[in-house]
Amino acid sequence: MRWKKRASIMNRYPLWKYLIIIVAVALGALYTVPNFFPEVPAIQISSIKATIKVDNALLTRVQGILKNANIEYGDSVVDSVGIKIKMPNNDAQMHGRDVLQAALGDDDYTVALNMLSSTPAWMEHINAKPMALGLDLRGGVHFLLQVDMKGALDKAADRYSTDLRTLMRDKKIQNRGILREGSSVVLRFRDAAARDTARDQIGRSNPELQLTPRGEGDDLQLVASLNPSKQKEIQDNAVTQNMATLRNRVNELGVAEPIVQQAGADRIVVQLPGVQDAAAARRVIGRTATLEIRMVNEEPGVLETALRGQVPFDNDLFRDRDGRPVVVKRQVVLTGDRINDAQPGFTQDTSQPTVNVNLDSVGARIFRDVTRENVGKRMAVMLIERNKAEVITAPVIREEIGGGRVQISGAMTTREANEVALLMRAGALAAPMEIVEERTVGPSLGEEHIKRGFHSVLGGFIVLALFICSYYMVMGLVSATALTVNLVLLIALLSALQATLTLPGIAAIALTLGISIDANVLINERIREELRWGASPHTAIASGYERAWSTILDSNVTNLIAGIALFMLGSGPVRGFAVVHCLGIMTSMFSAVFVSRGLVSVIYGHRKRLEKISIGQVWKPPVETLAANFAAPDGARTHKAEAK
Repeated sequence: MRWKKRASIMNRYPLWKYLIIIVAVALGALYTVPNFFPEVPAIQISSIKATIKVDNALLTRVQGILKNANIEYGDSVVDSVGIKIKMPNNDAQMHGRDVLQAALGDDDYTVALNMLSSTPAWMEHINAKPMALGLDLRGGVHFLLQVDMKGALDKAADRYSTDLRTLMRDKKIQNRGILREGSSVVLRFRDAAARDTARDQIGRSNPELQLTPRGEGDDLQLVASLNPSKQKEIQDNAVTQNMATLRNRVNELGVAEPIVQQAGADRIVVQLPGVQDAAAARRVIGRTATLEIRMVNEEPGVLETALRGQVPFDNDLFRDRDGRPVVVKRQVVLTGDRINDAQPGFTQDTSQPTVNVNLDSVGARIFRDVTRENVGKRMAVMLIERNKAEVITAPVIREEIGGGRVQISGAMTTREANEVALLMRAGALAAPMEIVEERTVGPSLGEEHIKRGFHSVLGGFIVLALFICSYYMVMGLVSATALTVNLVLLIALLSALQATLTLPGIAAIALTLGISIDANVLINERIREELRWGASPHTAIASGYERAWSTILDSNVTNLIAGIALFMLGSGPVRGFAVVHCLGIMTSMFSAVFVSRGLVSVIYGHRKRLEKISIGQVWKPPVETLAANFAAPDGARTHKAEAK
């Protein structure tokens, strides 16, 4: 009687638990559905220069170009990435790309082929989007880039050349000039005393430099070169910075789930899923920019002479945002290498968009000295992108600016300020790179992988469901339903998080099905064990779930630890497998225990007198053993049953 009363309470779920299950399943179904909408061909238009706007006016122009060329197109949208236009078929996509690229030009815009989901707009508004597919499933382009390590050392030598020139001026050490030879910096002196003083000062301020005296007479030289440990550090940092730069640029261009990772000591792998145009992808990778600060040449008559085509030596003629001509000296005062951070903002008085730049210690000192020595003169802030320079602003220096905080303002919109700040943060490549391998993966190959992966998961699911239903009857049907819920919830999570699904991820989904059904097998066998030793059906259900829980928890926690280790220590496809594996463990625990328990409560919980459970063949021990078991105390009975 005691068992029956306890079971009657435990086999009825409270209303709030049913509501949790209903809400979870409903949300899971909602976020799973977008994966069944097919992808359609699309054209993506983005600006190459940060100063060129991609807005509704450009969208109207693009639509007019397509209409004039009698090219059909579907929905079009302007987002933070650029313009995306859905096309009815591949032929229209290819034709439209060629027409738009010819009309818009290669210098200002990138027109790339892409694939977009046909998910309804209202679903996208609630972030119900299909899973992002990796290169092996979706197709795209793959690049292997070689980092020029010598180039990294040469750029470091350029920085040291500027620093040493500033140091000689600050310490008032007479010299005959400073120049760079390869990855070394050569300082020239007339007398040994000046050279020795310079050697002492450089050794204190730059201990990472190896100083070697050479020359004789009045042509004394001091060669400054990096020690081996610093060279290795610079080369390692060059690869890391190049990866960060590429990642920032590719992410901002809207390529779905790009992969940028190191391969070996001096190589970087870039994978752009969904991009079919390798030429456009190559332009995307090459999109890097840096900041340069130069002084404006305001000597009388220089501007008029430059406008007549006679630009003075060591000067360049540019135009600012308003189209006004500016003659800028070629000597670079400060470069973007000295930028620690750049964030968009607004001026306090006029609320105009600005870019707030923080310089490192060396950059702050250089900028302070330059502004102190050139009060009343104009200084040009320039953005260098794709070997083309543009004057962002050329303000007049009103006073000395110290502290390393610089505010750049001009004729910028909020979007332009965001893009300029991004380009400054991304910076220039720390070292030159060249593409040593280029590979295009066609979408047809990806479709074949998707079909095979889908069939493998579906086949495994059907076999598991048939086996579990035939072996455990109604309780097997409950387990199969919980397995279905688990699969729906896992796909919904991957879709909501926009995780990248690859072939290893599909393998992890298949593995998740096995883990999930294993928990249901443990529960069903525990229930059978209780029935075998004479417990009532209600008691068997309650005890089966209660006693199987600790085993299920232990096994899933160990699997989760293994998945976390794979994620932390692995890379690329291994991490993709680990993400799906860990998410699958969490959904399987919810569905195998919580959801299946709710289904059992719906089927059997409302019956006060439950005679039997449909759980397949249950072997029972002889009657004498049962009598002895019931005569024993509860603890002894449990111990005896578990020992069996």
